[in-house]
Amino acid sequence: MAVAAELRARGAEVSFLGTRERIEADLVPAAGYEIDYLAVRGLDRRNPLKAAAAGVRAMAAIPAARRALRRRQADVVLGGGGYVAGPAGLAALRLRLPLVLTEADSELGFANRLLAGRARRVCLAFPIVGREGERYLVTGRPVPAAVLSADREAARRRFGIGAGERCLLVVGGSQGAHSVNECAMAAFAAADRDFDVLHVAGRRDYVALQERLEAAGGDRYTLLEYEPDLGDCLAACDLVLGRAGGSIFELTAAGRPAVLVPYPHATANHQSGNAAWMAEAGAAIVIPDAELQPQRLRELVGGLLGNAARLERMAVASRSLAKRDAAARIADEVLAAA
Repeated sequence: MAVAAELRARGAEVSFLGTRERIEADLVPAAGYEIDYLAVRGLDRRNPLKAAAAGVRAMAAIPAARRALRRRQADVVLGGGGYVAGPAGLAALRLRLPLVLTEADSELGFANRLLAGRARRVCLAFPIVGREGERYLVTGRPVPAAVLSADREAARRRFGIGAGERCLLVVGGSQGAHSVNECAMAAFAAADRDFDVLHVAGRRDYVALQERLEAAGGDRYTLLEYEPDLGDCLAACDLVLGRAGGSIFELTAAGRPAVLVPYPHATANHQSGNAAWMAEAGAAIVIPDAELQPQRLRELVGGLLGNAARLERMAVASRSLAKRDAAARIADEVLAAA
């Protein structure tokens, strides 16, 4: 979406390929872009039958992707590494269209591994061992413009957070992170604390968490179902608790320190690599999902928010990792390929 906005600002026509079951079905039309849908699903590597069925659906989606690209008169295809990227990328190659790929994590996902050898350029969020040379370019991961432009004072007024108060942001993606949601609620909803909690729960857990919060009578605890770009949330907070997917680049763009809980079932354990990148720079503390406990979390977060000097050092380290021009650099590669 960030690259699309950059391309549109330069006069390019942009449309999307996606699925009706994923978040793009809401976000893309709302942003004013047209979208064509493919009937694909993710690969469930723990279930061979489901994985095989997903592979068959992906192959069947290639002709539909090819028809969409012809209808749109595409000059270039940008792949984001998700479920749709495999069929879309293969369709582009069959039509002899230039292909540019983006990888948000510290390991290439399945679709990008499949396509990288024939792509014009592969734009990496992180340096990846064995992925060097002219074909590969470390650009960072694009972030929404709202993250780059959000106003802290306005964001704090929106959420009712006092100017001098500390705030923890808990976030786990559009569907939420169940273990993080549960532990944060247990640790902070009824706790005696001197900081605010801003919790983006995700759609899956929101109703149950809302009931628990009401029962606990949690003070200075704001529970949200979903925020599309996190710009205001990141501007308002002082520390982030969440997973370690590609969205860690939004944390660095906003200059926020973090407590990261990598998703243990991520492909090739890439979230642990993402988290290590921030931790090695001094911008994050990492807790394995299996070790996430309310008491430990309460002590860790309380200690960080109570130590202004350490929090500032972590914030400086976070800002040092930011690549705020990633969308513009990827747009350069897309236009050059076209």
